Amino acid sequence: MSVTVRWAPSPTGRIHLGNARPALLNWFFARRHGGRYVLRMDDTDLARSTRDFADGIEEDLSWLGVTPDLLVRQSERTDLYDTARDRLIAAGRLYPCYETEDELDRKRSRARLLGKPPIYDRAALELSAEDRARLEAEGRKPHWRFKLDGRPVQFDDVIKGPQTVNTASMSDPVLIRADGSYLYTLPSVVDDIDLGITHVIRGEDHVSNTGTQIEIFEALGGPVPTFGHHNLLTDAQGQGFSKRLGSQSVRDFREEGYEPLAIATVATLTGTSLPVEPYASLDAIAERLDFSMVSHGSARFDPAELDGLNAKLLHAMPYEEAAPRLSSMGLEGEAIWLLLRENLVKFPDIAEWSKILVGPMEPVIAPEDQDFLALAKALLPPEPWDETTWGHWTETLKTTTGRKGKALFLPLRMALTGRHDGPELKSLLVLLGRKACLDRLP
Repeated sequence: MSVTVRWAPSPTGRIHLGNARPALLNWFFARRHGGRYVLRMDDTDLARSTRDFADGIEEDLSWLGVTPDLLVRQSERTDLYDTARDRLIAAGRLYPCYETEDELDRKRSRARLLGKPPIYDRAALELSAEDRARLEAEGRKPHWRFKLDGRPVQFDDVIKGPQTVNTASMSDPVLIRADGSYLYTLPSVVDDIDLGITHVIRGEDHVSNTGTQIEIFEALGGPVPTFGHHNLLTDAQGQGFSKRLGSQSVRDFREEGYEPLAIATVATLTGTSLPVEPYASLDAIAERLDFSMVSHGSARFDPAELDGLNAKLLHAMPYEEAAPRLSSMGLEGEAIWLLLRENLVKFPDIAEWSKILVGPMEPVIAPEDQDFLALAKALLPPEPWDETTWGHWTETLKTTTGRKGKALFLPLRMALTGRHDGPELKSLLVLLGRKACLDRLP
């Protein structure tokens, strides 16, 4: 069977790490099985969905390395949903309801007081044609509910294993609002049938929805896809990511200078048995990640883990990959990259580190080191220099002054770079050159 998956974001904001998780897990599954990847914009919420947000989602996916095989927008597919609506009405599975939200709230409260589950009582099914006409004459417009079978719906989840959702304990879901607009459920099922979706991979918060959706698939005579529900990624405090709560977006991470592969790796491998470590590419992850590796427990995002992974990717990045980005910052030469990359957490950090080479830089000289540094200046070897120069110079200073360890090396580092930490001085010395070193030593 040819695999076709879909990721279906709502373009009501920028995507965050929690959104990136199913986007990438679907991508990995499609790549692993040589399948197709559909990006479906669930933009039926006309009040909140915007084209700018939709464009932003495409931009973020592209940055992460995901290239959909097909893009569809639900706002452009209304005729399909109307046809399905009419079929369900004709089959007696979709029925009009006239209760207001206040009336429904009162029904639910009453049920709770009586110790009953607060599910819809299907009172609308008892309305006669005359009752409906009277309500509509009063100005009421119906919302439409799908009549559930009310049975245990069983399915084999490729992540969580065998599942049962009993729709007898659920309210008949509203599929169409009183203004005629569609909620998520019906368009989603119709699209999955029309697009030939074979696998629906999404967060475990959708497990209970699956029973309802399977019943709609069956009512429309469509093939039921295979479902897989993964654990949800939470923030460092254990809270779910949310657009409405302003969770840090993928674009925010991009603008802060994180590598797309680091974001993709942390978003997907957190909460699995695969280690969160550098991989060569998304395809390398796809080759190794199997859904049996997805934990049934929580998946908590650790910012420190992201920083560590991002740093490792930069430390291993070849010059050829870094060169265009360096050039855009006015930095040229493989030697600079090889010297500074080991100190980077994020790529933009190199702008600050490069100041130790090109300045402006203020040497930091402790009063008690003045004489030592003056002697170091006098003993600075003549050029040409190579990576052995540092060792010869410091050995001469050690023999001459008796200094060693931190007392020997730290004053030299502070005078030459103005920092306590930094790249290897044996390599830095060569790039600085003798004139720059003389200028920085007192």
